[in-house]
Amino acid sequence: MMSTESLTVAGIGIAVFASTNVDDVLLLGSFFADERLRPRWIVLGQFLGMAALVSVSAVAGMAAVVVPAAWTAMLGVAPLGLGLWKLRELRRGQDQDGELRTPHHESAPRPYSQVLTVAAVTIANGGDNLGVYIPLFAQRPAAVPLYSTLFAFLTGVCCLLGYLLVNNPLLGRSARRHGRVVLPFVLIGLGLYILAGTGAFLK
Repeated sequence: MMSTESLTVAGIGIAVFASTNVDDVLLLGSFFADERLRPRWIVLGQFLGMAALVSVSAVAGMAAVVVPAAWTAMLGVAPLGLGLWKLRELRRGQDQDGELRTPHHESAPRPYSQVLTVAAVTIANGGDNLGVYIPLFAQRPAAVPLYSTLFAFLTGVCCLLGYLLVNNPLLGRSARRHGRVVLPFVLIGLGLYILAGTGAFLK
């Protein structure tokens, strides 16, 4: 049976994870909608990215390091670059008549490429995570293992929700049909949004 303190830590962990990762469900849905990407590699990439964020936060929290928001905002370069690259691929994949080729005409990216792409976007989108996790871990270093376990479980929940969103009988077909077209713009928008935080350098 969990102690009162453990229940308190679990409640805080759930609230913190939900507030910093709610947008990941939609982002994962965009990845799952791209038929060239395999669900297992998307999930692995998401777990890898979250593991990196939690690990960095744990180390920084133990050292009581504060990461300036302007520095974490620079991570927006990753999704912006990936989005522009995928947009270029999308334009190259058009027929002379302007029609998009079906995914079957193009080979799927290599597994490691899929994993690293998702992981990079997850890390780049984790500026808020770092800003919240570091002080949280610094406050209760002994609770880091519990937070890490809880975040791993909730990452799996996010992946499941993103997958179900795409495979929903009402929304799934449309999501899969337009997934490859939407994903580059989602990544570009995300990158620009994150990079907007670098304005702190000018202050």
